[in-house]
Amino acid sequence: MEKSEIIVGLDIGTTKIAAIVGRMNEYDKIEILGHGKTESIGVKRGVVSNIENTVQSIRTAIEIAEQRSGVDIKYVNVGIAGQHIKSLQHRGSMIRQDIEMEISQQDIDTLHNSMFKLNMSPGEEIIDVIPQEYIVDGEQGIKQPIGMLGNSLEANFHIIIGQTAAAKNIYKCVRKAELEVVDLFLEPIASAEAVLSEEEKEAGVVLIDIGGGTTDLAIFQDGIIRHTTVIPFGGDVITEDVKEGCTIIKKHAEELKVKFGSALASENKDEEVVAIPGLRGRPSKEITLKNLASIIQARMEEIIEHVYYEIRNSGYEKKLIAGIVLTGGGALLKHIAQLTEFMTGMDTRIGYPNEHLAPEVSDELASPMYATGIGLVIEGIDSYTQEMKKETSDEMKKAATLKKEQKERKKPKTSGFLSRIQDWFEGDAE
Repeated sequence: MEKSEIIVGLDIGTTKIAAIVGRMNEYDKIEILGHGKTESIGVKRGVVSNIENTVQSIRTAIEIAEQRSGVDIKYVNVGIAGQHIKSLQHRGSMIRQDIEMEISQQDIDTLHNSMFKLNMSPGEEIIDVIPQEYIVDGEQGIKQPIGMLGNSLEANFHIIIGQTAAAKNIYKCVRKAELEVVDLFLEPIASAEAVLSEEEKEAGVVLIDIGGGTTDLAIFQDGIIRHTTVIPFGGDVITEDVKEGCTIIKKHAEELKVKFGSALASENKDEEVVAIPGLRGRPSKEITLKNLASIIQARMEEIIEHVYYEIRNSGYEKKLIAGIVLTGGGALLKHIAQLTEFMTGMDTRIGYPNEHLAPEVSDELASPMYATGIGLVIEGIDSYTQEMKKETSDEMKKAATLKKEQKERKKPKTSGFLSRIQDWFEGDAE
C-alpha cells in the first residue's frame, strides 16, 4: 500500500489545544510528521467560552505543528465534545422501488441521509449518524447488505446530537484561524479509534476518556458503538479541589496533582510530605501526600460513580467482556485503574494510542493525553479513503454504463425470447 494523504487532527480541549499532522504509511501504521500543543484559555468543559482566546490558541498550536512537520496546514479534522452532547438510538426504514435490483451503496446512503431530517428540539442538531446493523425484509443482524435482494431496507442508527450554537462556535473559531473544517468527529469515538483493538470492540468494552473539562464515555459491543455520553467533570475539578483543600494557587495545585497525585489514599504513607513555595516572602507550606490523595480520591470516586451509572443505564453492563479502558490526560493519575476496578468490579487498563502508531513515533505522543488527536487523524484517513473509493466506484459505474450503451447500439435486433436469453447470459456472466 502507498502512503496516504496527509491529515491533520485538531483536538480543541479544555486544558490544551493539540494539532497532530499524520499519514498512513505503507505498513498501515500512523506516521506522525509533527504536532503542536498549547494551553487552551478559551474553552470551558469542552465548549468555547471565548472566541478570540480560542482562535489565538488554535493559531499557536497550528504554527508549532507547521514548523515541526514542514507542512502548510489548511484543512483540519476537528473533535467535538462538551456536556451538551447526547445520543439516541433510532430505526430508519425505506421501501425499495425496484426489488429485482441488488441493494446498492446508493440505497444505504439514501437511508443514512434521511436520518439527518429527524425533528430535533430547538437549538439542537444532528452531528453524526452511525449505522449499527441492517434489517432486510425482516432479517436482522446484517452488517453489510450491499448485493442482497430485498423489498424493505431498515437500519438501527446511533444518532449523536449537540447544541447548534456550540458546534457553530467551534466552526467559527477554526475559520477565524484561517483553516477549513473537513469533518467534525465526536471525541470519544476518535479516542476509541486510537486506543481500542477490534477484539475489544467485538467482546464489549467501555472507553472512558478523562479530559480536563469533561469525561467522555463510549460503549462498544459486537463491534458496534452502542452508547455515548459526556459527563461534565474532568481533571480540572480535581485541581480545583486540591487548590481549595490545600489552600494553594491553581498552578501549584496542578503541578502537585500531576507529580505526586494518587487516586488511592491508602497507597500513600503519613510521613511522605511535599513542600509548596510560599507567596511573596511567605513561608513554604507542607502537605502530606496522604491528604493530597484523599482529596483526589473523593472527587475521582464521584466521576467513576457517574461513569458506572451510565454503564448500568446503557443496558450493556453484563455484556462487556473486555471491561474498561481509561485514556485521556486524567488516565495518567497514579492508581486510577485500581480505583476504577475496585468501584466497578470490571477489568480496567490504561489505553495508550501506540497500537496504530509507527515505531519511530516519540514516547511523548504515545501518551493517553494525545489519544483524541491521534484518533482524529485515524478518522480523517478512514473518511478520506472511503471518499476516494466512492469516487473510483462512481467512475467505474459511469464507464460500465457507457460501455453497455455502446454495446446496445452495436447489437443486432433479435426476437423477444432470444433477447431475454442473451440478457440472462450477460447478467449471469457479470
